[in-house]
Amino acid sequence: MPYGGNDWLALTQEPTLEPELPICDPHHHFWDRRLQSIPYQRYFLDELYADISSGHNVRSTVFLEARSMYRPDGPVEMRPVGEVEFVQGLAAASASGIYGPSRAAAAIIGHADLKLGAHVAPVLDALQAASPNRFRGIRHNVTWSPDPAVDNRESEGILANTTFREGAKVLSQRGFSLDIMISFPQMPEVADFARAVPNLPIILNHIGALNRVGMYANREDEVKAAWRAGIAAVAACPNITLKLGGMGMPRMGFDWHTRAVPIGSEALAADMAPWMQYCIEQFGPERCMFESNFPPDKVSFSYHVLYNAFKRLSRAYTPAERAALFHDTAAKVYSIDV
Repeated sequence: MPYGGNDWLALTQEPTLEPELPICDPHHHFWDRRLQSIPYQRYFLDELYADISSGHNVRSTVFLEARSMYRPDGPVEMRPVGEVEFVQGLAAASASGIYGPSRAAAAIIGHADLKLGAHVAPVLDALQAASPNRFRGIRHNVTWSPDPAVDNRESEGILANTTFREGAKVLSQRGFSLDIMISFPQMPEVADFARAVPNLPIILNHIGALNRVGMYANREDEVKAAWRAGIAAVAACPNITLKLGGMGMPRMGFDWHTRAVPIGSEALAADMAPWMQYCIEQFGPERCMFESNFPPDKVSFSYHVLYNAFKRLSRAYTPAERAALFHDTAAKVYSIDV
């Protein structure tokens, strides 16, 4: 029963663990009329609040660009400003308090094309003007893989491109951050890029974008070894922090979305722990943050079950370390004070 939707997710119910633990969810999206064949074609404030109000103490969230609500015309490089304008409105609605105490999109990550080099500066100015109080940086998806099943977003080797790096330096000089999405074999390239822009805060998404399907299927030992080496390489760069999540996306190869009854938090924590705990070991809790990646991850489990799983797999860490993983790292990286 792939992609079962909300009715399917409701088949698995469990009590909230540690309901008072403060959470900042540093990665979710908003969109409408999504065309991909998933059940969550719409995800606005109502849908987000239904998830974040399911029992956990989510104090704030971070919106990540999703190629949503771009301007329909005007210069191509300026069209992503429409997305930040759109999300700024949703964030203002959230800040009114009528939806609940959580502050959605307390920080906003938009998109600008770093291949513009120095010419990315006016785009960044427009993004900041669209959200003077919440815009914190951009995400540039540089995913490239030889696997034809992968949706490549950039050309091979883009992170070494001189003009791309020039754009990244402009981003750094403006005091903004860079979220980055890749395919996991690109992690050594990310490390080299991070060393070239040491003052740029880089947030690597989704445990380095593990992939265990397509050309990577049935190569578990090889894939895990390459992934672990990549995580160690990026962890050696002090300007990189890591998001712990994204594992519910089918590309990760866990097949939770195919179950007749959705996975519960105990089994989910057991499946996630070897991967996430290795990340925490390499980066340290002060450079890691648990993320929901909703609604993409929602095809595999509910928000409630996911955060219960995070709480289970982090029980061995100290209170200060858990505070970092659930809230403080994200609040620091994205300058959130809620």
